Amino acid sequence: QLLLVESGGGLVQPGGSLRLSCSVSGFTSAAYAIDWFRQAPGKEREAVSCISSDGTYTNYRDPVKGRFTMSRDSAENTFYLQMNSLKPEDTAVYYCAASEVASISRCGYFGMDYWGKGTLVTVSS
Repeated sequence: QLLLVESGGGLVQPGGSLRLSCSVSGFTSAAYAIDWFRQAPGKEREAVSCISSDGTYTNYRDPVKGRFTMSRDSAENTFYLQMNSLKPEDTAVYYCAASEVASISRCGYFGMDYWGKGTLVTVSS
């Protein structure tokens, strides 16, 4: 079982930056990829980005390409989402999620096995 805890959300002005963290604890014998999802008020949850188990592959959905970057600290088992050039439409609760995977060098947005409780990001002047 894995436990995922997000942090780093808050209020930021348009054009500003935030870095979200996802701390992963617990144990699973399977390799796992990490994803970020978000859910804006009144909207369905949507995928944002993912990183493969070995860290060699990342993917970003179109709304955040070129502005968001995923990274990880393997020693701390912590994953990050650096968000730059934030827009009001980025306002949402951001969730990290983990999926047990067969391929350590790929990630996707389906079949998530573990979820964090989310952290709120508000982009407003």
